[in-house]
Amino acid sequence: MLYRDRNGNEIRGNDAQDKLLEKIYKTLPGRLLLKPFTNPAVSKLAGKLLDTRLSARAIVPFVEKHQIHMSDYKGNCFRSYNDFFCREIAPGKRPIAKGGNILISPCDAKLSCYPITMEGRVKIKHTAYTLEGLLRNQALAKRFIGGQLLVFRLAVDDYHHFCYIDEGRKTRNIRIPGVLHTVNPAAGDVVPIYKENAREYSLLNSKHFGTVLMMEVGALFVGKIVNLHEAAVVWRGQEKGHFEFGGSTVILCLQKGKACLDEDILKNSAENIETIVRMGERIGEQIIPSGY
Repeated sequence: MLYRDRNGNEIRGNDAQDKLLEKIYKTLPGRLLLKPFTNPAVSKLAGKLLDTRLSARAIVPFVEKHQIHMSDYKGNCFRSYNDFFCREIAPGKRPIAKGGNILISPCDAKLSCYPITMEGRVKIKHTAYTLEGLLRNQALAKRFIGGQLLVFRLAVDDYHHFCYIDEGRKTRNIRIPGVLHTVNPAAGDVVPIYKENAREYSLLNSKHFGTVLMMEVGALFVGKIVNLHEAAVVWRGQEKGHFEFGGSTVILCLQKGKACLDEDILKNSAENIETIVRMGERIGEQIIPSGY
């Protein structure tokens, strides 16, 4: 799998893992073998095992394999693998881009953006979705027709905390139960993962970008989405929550005419290439209505 960083450099992902997942999801025996593992109960059990002290033995090999710079994070002594996985970033390592009119990334991720059609449809990679199916709410889906859907896909080695992209008033969290497929694009070509996976969403009535829908999607062995707030007044860059072990996804829905994404992100997405972004960095800016 190919990614690009913000300087345009191409980076090759874990091809062996991608090929294995593709083989599993694109063959009937593979899908039958995988099915029990997509049950949320299995992810819950895995989470309990990763909370044990014994699981801490897996930390050093994981850090070495993925070349994680631990100097970017607080502390170096973790009681369990999940304690390590939920590690906090060190001060200054994820600065928030200055300027309230600047749209920032809510997390470390591989980003793709997709237009939402006037029929409320969106095509993510090779899989077609309806916004109504994603949200299970027809009236809410209509509010984002003609806008943009941003998919921030987190890999296991990414920082798994996420923040608010603007100041404003947040609504309560709505949870949609579901199964837990991997969010690797190899699965997305076969299974409508963002329609089937367990997920939570809320709305941010923001100062600069209108109403923004914020959604967190669980994934294989990531049944636990931790949102820190229910309805509340929040600020830009404030921590919103975190995931526990595994890969997972943050989705933003932007209303029509509220924000313009940076050119490199639009170009990469048009070529089906994800852009590597970091929490707090610029990914676009507010569209100022004419006459202001």
